[in-house]
Amino acid sequence: MEDLIRLSDQDLQRFGKEDLIRTLRALQNRSTEVMLEHGKLMKDVNRSLQVHLQEVRSLKEVNQKLQEDNQELRELCCFLDDDRQKDRKVSREWQRFGRYTAGVLWRELGLYQQKLTELEAGQEALRAENAELKEIVLMLDEERSGAGSRSSIDSQSSLSGPVPPRDGGDGSSGGKLRLEN
Repeated sequence: MEDLIRLSDQDLQRFGKEDLIRTLRALQNRSTEVMLEHGKLMKDVNRSLQVHLQEVRSLKEVNQKLQEDNQELRELCCFLDDDRQKDRKVSREWQRFGRYTAGVLWRELGLYQQKLTELEAGQEALRAENAELKEIVLMLDEERSGAGSRSSIDSQSSLSGPVPPRDGGDGSSGGKLRLEN
């Protein structure tokens, strides 16, 4: 058939009517088949195009969603980074405060330790003084009760300094003994 299409008009006139009609009908049938096949191919192409368009729309939606998620994650990262920076700053401030507080506490501790040492020394002095006073009180009690001996009087006089001489009228037994008949 393709050979007939390439033939010139003069060559076609040599063919008989019936050959030409048969060739024409064959060409018409072939043309119809080609057109039907072309229609089917167009339907397939359109269907495929619709599928691809739907996929493109789907991918655009997915892409849009991913871009939104990406933007949200960027904002979250910025927020977390800002939060991290603030936490670092607060941490440094707390460290400075801790060092300052520790220094103050060490100074205060030193002062309290010094005061404690002074108080302990004062307390030790008070203990010694109390012990001396207790000894004096005990000696005075012994002297009052009359149970004291000359040695205790001597020890008392050594504590209080030189004893002035006694006069005879003080009621003590230290003078001359009078005998009454």
